[in-house]
Amino acid sequence: MFDPSPIESISFEGYDFFIKRDDLISKEFSGNKARKLYYYLINDFPNIKKIISYGSIQSNSMYSISVLAKLKGLEFEYFTDHIPLYIEQNPQGNYLYALNNGMKLHISKPNFDKNDKSILFIEEGARDKKAQYGLKVLADEIIKYKKENNIDKLDIFLPSGTGTTALYLQKYMPHSTIYTTPCVGDSSYLLEQFNMLESDKSIYPKILSIDKKHHFGKLYRENYEIWLKLQTQTKIEFDLLYDPLGWRVLLSNIDRFSNPILYIHQGGLLGNESMLKRYKRKYN
Repeated sequence: MFDPSPIESISFEGYDFFIKRDDLISKEFSGNKARKLYYYLINDFPNIKKIISYGSIQSNSMYSISVLAKLKGLEFEYFTDHIPLYIEQNPQGNYLYALNNGMKLHISKPNFDKNDKSILFIEEGARDKKAQYGLKVLADEIIKYKKENNIDKLDIFLPSGTGTTALYLQKYMPHSTIYTTPCVGDSSYLLEQFNMLESDKSIYPKILSIDKKHHFGKLYRENYEIWLKLQTQTKIEFDLLYDPLGWRVLLSNIDRFSNPILYIHQGGLLGNESMLKRYKRKYN
């Protein structure tokens, strides 16, 4: 359904990297959402009438699932535990675009009949066993690139929310090492997420962490600064929520990598609209 995304060479902070440009796949399904929702995009579900999911109010998954529902002619209901007053009064970013696609919002825990066969329930962040179908396609694209360019080994790095992308990449690329860092919780949280999908710990990616505690969604000056550096040095826009921490962890652990590094750009750029406004309000 999607053409293979390109792999480019970049230099950042004096180091050379390959970068998998999954951000270029599609505006609506950029990055890992294109991969995670691939199974649902290429198949029909005649008995399904409604999609239900949950998570934060500016989730990239929320928006992409709203597009999926619209494409399939399905209702979409989304549950979240709270909505900031500013966002409620000034809809923007993923929240605004999901509303425009017909999303019905509930500020509560998910509440629906789990025995209702007309409902498709997609976990937070599209943490779903069906996600492996699209992530195998991603793995195959990388393997093909390695063969065509006579690259013996690659170390692969990407930041994680639920860890679904990193986990299934490692599953389908057993001869490469997948490194990731937790952006939502800590290493224990990420291991729990892995275990919800796969009990075989031998296929778990290697987890790298930053020394200081990092709170998901909190604004950090150092995150914004490295985001600006990335744009200046690579001419590529990155996500403001996951990528800054990802690059900080990658650079701080650079000596641990013995092979060329491929960074997976997972898209999510629509969220920058609201994140940039938050940074401006906080740091003027």
